[in-house]
Amino acid sequence: MTRARWRTSTRSSSNGGDCVEVADNLSAVVLVRDTKDRDGATLAFTPAAWRGFVDLAKRVG
Repeated sequence: MTRARWRTSTRSSSNGGDCVEVADNLSAVVLVRDTKDRDGATLAFTPAAWRGFVDLAKRVG
């Protein structure tokens, strides 16, 4: 995770910063963490699983 380059979700500014950060620059994994608790838990997804989640979130959100 030391090579992870984190970016804040584009939706973060629209809800007061209560959002997530994503590191998708790694080859085999997409990492997700809470913007307000960067030292807390980090979730790991395969790139395909993350794309599926984002696609679904766009449709229902």
